[in-house]
Amino acid sequence: MMNNTLSVLPQVGSKHSQQIRVSVVVPALNEADNLPEVLPRIPSWVHEVILVDGASTDNTVEVARELWPSIRIVQQQGRGKGAALRSGFAACTGDIIVMLDADGSTDPGEIPAFVGALLSGADFAKGTRFMQGAGTADMSLHRKFGNWVFTMTSRMFFGGRYSDLCYGYNAFWRHVVPALQLNGDGFEIETQMNVRALRLGLRVVEVPSFEAERVHGVGRLRTIPDGWRVMKTLFKEKFQGIEIAPRPAPAPVPVPQLSLVEALVAA
Repeated sequence: MMNNTLSVLPQVGSKHSQQIRVSVVVPALNEADNLPEVLPRIPSWVHEVILVDGASTDNTVEVARELWPSIRIVQQQGRGKGAALRSGFAACTGDIIVMLDADGSTDPGEIPAFVGALLSGADFAKGTRFMQGAGTADMSLHRKFGNWVFTMTSRMFFGGRYSDLCYGYNAFWRHVVPALQLNGDGFEIETQMNVRALRLGLRVVEVPSFEAERVHGVGRLRTIPDGWRVMKTLFKEKFQGIEIAPRPAPAPVPVPQLSLVEALVAA
């Protein structure tokens, strides 16, 4: 029987190990056709996979259970991607949370890179499509321009050196979730998370990621309405943002001084 934890040594050669549990949150609405391209590619050592079902009318839940028998199904509270993610985060029991799209656009094979960034000392590992080794097959020219405008606005308002603001492939220690005080309901949740990580003073590391096209079906992102929500979120965070608590205490597990390869070999 496989032990679904990541075994991490506090130092190389130590006889004592610390178990790091990784939770993967997958929001889904009528994604039965796409799940076979996603769930089987999640590393087997993850602690749990949580599928947040947004009242699907196809057999999304049945397909998910067939592909990953131990999957936990959580019913989404509220409407929109943000509401789905918040429902999933609340159900997580792992030490690390990874966000993964159900449409096949985010690569489960990149999960070790995100986890590795956290194990190396980051609080928040943020995916980017605009660094060396990254890319996207799913952005039109006008969407790239809009994302650039949002990214530059976030730099001007909040500092930091983000290269990509509106991308939903993130991973973070579970203990930072309460401090983020997330309340977004739609696609703007990604912007809210990234901005509040900066405002909290978290150690943020960008991880190169490749965004593929959606495998089946039509995406739910609406360029103009959702872009407007992102811009409103940026201005609200700057001028009407909620009071952010001090930087949260470190995770209760030691951060090892290990390379990603060493950490995963120990799994």
